[in-house]
Amino acid sequence: MGRLFGTDGVRGVAGHDLTARLAMDLATAAAQTLGDAGAFAAARATSRRPFAVLGRDPRASGEYLEAAVVAGLTGAGVDVLRLGVIPTPAVAYLTGELGAEFGVMLSASHNPAPDNGIKFFGTGGLKLPDEVEDDIEDRLKRNVTVPGPPAAGFGRVRDASVEPERYLDHLVDSLRQEGTAPSWPERHATAEARPLTGLRVVVDCAHGAAYALAPEALRRAGADVIAIGAEPDGVNINQGCGSTSLGALSAAVVAHNADAGIAHDGDADRCLAVDAAGRPIDGDQILAILALGFQEAGRLKGGTVVATVMSNLGFRLAMSDAGIQVVETAVGDRYVLEAMRAGNYVLGGEQSGHIILLDHATTGDGILTGLQLLATVARSGKPLAELATVMTRYPQVLINVQGVDKSRVGSAPELAAAVAAAETELGALGRVLVRPSGTEPTVRVMVEATDAIAAERVAGQLAESVRTALG
Repeated sequence: MGRLFGTDGVRGVAGHDLTARLAMDLATAAAQTLGDAGAFAAARATSRRPFAVLGRDPRASGEYLEAAVVAGLTGAGVDVLRLGVIPTPAVAYLTGELGAEFGVMLSASHNPAPDNGIKFFGTGGLKLPDEVEDDIEDRLKRNVTVPGPPAAGFGRVRDASVEPERYLDHLVDSLRQEGTAPSWPERHATAEARPLTGLRVVVDCAHGAAYALAPEALRRAGADVIAIGAEPDGVNINQGCGSTSLGALSAAVVAHNADAGIAHDGDADRCLAVDAAGRPIDGDQILAILALGFQEAGRLKGGTVVATVMSNLGFRLAMSDAGIQVVETAVGDRYVLEAMRAGNYVLGGEQSGHIILLDHATTGDGILTGLQLLATVARSGKPLAELATVMTRYPQVLINVQGVDKSRVGSAPELAAAVAAAETELGALGRVLVRPSGTEPTVRVMVEATDAIAAERVAGQLAESVRTALG
């Protein structure tokens, strides 16, 4: 067995890589690992069983995997609160808000419908550290099981009814907290205000987990909302829509004469946007807009924002011009969060649209990000397109190379030589990054340069070097 956990949980083709047996065993092993690590101490102290919250996106395989996870958890003596179809960040939030010992989300995020995944959140709604995931895998490899009924009895299962409402309240309340910028219009002065009043917004829910909650959150905040990608049937998730395919959103924004569009992925932990003309606004631009808004409102702790190595050079230059420090991490919102918590920072994110607002969430939350971005637009009185000009997006070419051994990226000498040659060719006016994907069987090649033609040429050469060296 290779390493199961990627940067965002365990993923694979449902029924093939990710079977019901594996899902059940993962759930059992997670319960045993967390119990041994002392995460269940509060439950033991009050003579109750530990409990977990469990959510999923609308994939057809979600129901199949949900049954397996429930069996694993209850067989390990863990009570389960089934949340049904709900965004990943809602599971993280409710894990902490309800005092659950841990949370489980079934989703493959932006992946196609045949895929699915399992991710875990520990106490407080935080993603599990690498060492905890390693222990879970070790238990699987050693087939560590506890025979017979658990000491405290089998876990019990109940379904949520009001918890999605609790999450919605949290989202809308985030707009009323932390005060507002000095330029906040008078019509938004009271705590009961609907700060997005006057904005027409199209939201693309990717036929995913946010299909009901994202439009409702925007409406409660006052926006005039047109929802697309909001009819999940179990197999159409991310299909020609959502944050991985912005064409439908761009067309809808123009057709409805909307002020902006918001796009989510299948589990709604990402947010991308388009302006009134349908032009894409990526995660770097969203992060830059929020950073300047936080800075103006005196909310940017340490004058610092956290970003990954994939962030565009234009983002770094814009932050430097604004006097904002950038802390850089590896790709993955878990690493962004680790750096934010270590430095007591409140804002961080990725170009892909994972934005973490640590005052309100412990993970990337696409709906929360969309609300905060649109509130910044409303506060400023400027169109989103104008706010996005704070940074220039330098040409950045991304190529996903499939069918190669991604585990050898860091050890193949011929690939290292090709990367070094590319870096020498681009010099100070460019940047090269070759890395294994943490969520897919792919090697990602990124080349950034001030000249688009040079970036495309070098990226193509590097992609061919990856195929030759790792194929």
